[in-house]
Amino acid sequence: MSAYDAIAEQVRGLAAERGAVILAHNYQRAEVQDVADFVGDSLGLSRQAAATSADVIVFAGVHFMAETAKILAPGKTVLMPEPAAGCPMADMMSADALATWRAENPGIPVVTYVNSTAAVKALTDICVTSANAVAVVRSLGAPKVLFGPDRNLAAWVARALPEVEVVPWPGYCPIHEEVTIAQVSSAIETHPKAEVLVHPECRPEVVDLAHAVLSTSQMLAHAAASPADEFIVVTEEGLLHALSKAAPGKRFYNIEPRMLCPNMKVTTIEKVRDSLLFAQHAIDVDEDIAARARAAVERMIAIG
Repeated sequence: MSAYDAIAEQVRGLAAERGAVILAHNYQRAEVQDVADFVGDSLGLSRQAAATSADVIVFAGVHFMAETAKILAPGKTVLMPEPAAGCPMADMMSADALATWRAENPGIPVVTYVNSTAAVKALTDICVTSANAVAVVRSLGAPKVLFGPDRNLAAWVARALPEVEVVPWPGYCPIHEEVTIAQVSSAIETHPKAEVLVHPECRPEVVDLAHAVLSTSQMLAHAAASPADEFIVVTEEGLLHALSKAAPGKRFYNIEPRMLCPNMKVTTIEKVRDSLLFAQHAIDVDEDIAARARAAVERMIAIG
């Protein structure tokens, strides 16, 4: 038995004792994904948090995700194995800045990516994920929306819905923003038969190189269903582990240098174990903020 296997066995035993469910994002380390009860994207994990009957949720992800779990499951204990795991994009939009933006644009719906703080969600009309952003904005039937904090996801929505004026906040994911045409073109040259799957957090000129622009959950489904045997995957490299499970026998390539989110990788299986062992790093959200944020997230979940 390897060291990871021994810790994983310990984690599963502790989870059973504590009545805990372990949720992990697709970008987490492979060994953390393997010990989780559910692995998914922000939308899928939000649904799991809302529906779980477990008393304790251990959330292996970044801070806004654990906050969202607490918002959707206020009666549960939500533990975050590494409380320092933040999201630079979420930090690019403060609640005060959003309040000012709203005041400057009265009557315009505010659409906020779930990659945002609870305080920002509380000032939001409806949230979106990368999987459902287009569908959610379309459902509003509004001629104009304010969209934050990701300008690249906003650009993707605007492209899909030319009838809607999508006004972007100037935020971005540093990992996806840094991807260049040259990097993707190099990968295509190395793997000319591969399908190119790009996350909509990438810049528009990188999106233009894609065969398909997809969220992480959509990439998993697409790879399993596609007749292609090879894929260039332009998102955080942690997804390649889940892809290898979703479509065994197929080959997946990240660009070079590999896309690595340090915030996602700071959570280790040892920290997951310790969060259960010591019931540490519980997430709390102010009740008033949580109630208002919950409305925005639940509106999103209701649309799908």
